[in-house]
Amino acid sequence: MKNLAKKLIVAAAVVSLTVGAAHAHRAWILPSATVVSGDNAWVTIDGAISNNLFFPDHRPMQIDAISITAPDGSSVKPVNATVGQYRTTFDLKLDQKGTYRIAQANSGLNASWKEGAETKRWRGTMAEYVAQGIDTKPGVELTLSSRRVETFVTNGAPSAITPTGKGLELVPVTHPNDLYSGEEITFKLTDNGKPAANVEVTVIAGGDRYREEAGEIVLKSAADGTVKLTLENAGMYWLEAESRGTASMEGKPVNSMSTYVAVLEVLPG
Repeated sequence: MKNLAKKLIVAAAVVSLTVGAAHAHRAWILPSATVVSGDNAWVTIDGAISNNLFFPDHRPMQIDAISITAPDGSSVKPVNATVGQYRTTFDLKLDQKGTYRIAQANSGLNASWKEGAETKRWRGTMAEYVAQGIDTKPGVELTLSSRRVETFVTNGAPSAITPTGKGLELVPVTHPNDLYSGEEITFKLTDNGKPAANVEVTVIAGGDRYREEAGEIVLKSAADGTVKLTLENAGMYWLEAESRGTASMEGKPVNSMSTYVAVLEVLPG
């Protein structure tokens, strides 16, 4: 009986961990194709935050927060946009040859402090932080957070992708629309334009809803921000990186947290 009880406890713990891992909410922007060609080329884009990749089951990504940058750097508007219960869908006409960047990026200041047993939270600008006296709260911690969720679509031959220099970003060494199974891929991570060293990167293949284990690949960036990996199977992949540190804004200490997410297609090698 004791052995049975131990086995049941262990089994329950494993199930608990599995359920917790499976229900982590992940943001993603998924194109119907990442490489197209022709003078009348279109793709359809889905954007969502979900428990599984790429199965919309939590909430949609807000269409107003999504930006599309054409190969020449101009902005493009989504077409036929619909925001549903679980996902946002729109079409994109690729009139130019080269690589389009579809992204949701945001940043902001957040503060937290204790008042008795209660944790108070605040969000706003540095000017508001000072004007409202939040900076005088005992034990207050200020965090500058930024997040970028994106994907890339190319019409014809891939073209250069210009970094914004804001937050954590992926700078292509291997172009994100030139990935093949069994071939080494090299990316470089930058944080506010500088090499992001020792950043943990997680890569997960889509369709984890149908696997017992997510099958995460966990890597760390080198001193120059580079990350190298080889993916043996073709398909759509979700990549996430997160960096934490400290900074100073207007003479005030600030914690910094940057998150980067990309959806990448790996074609058969």
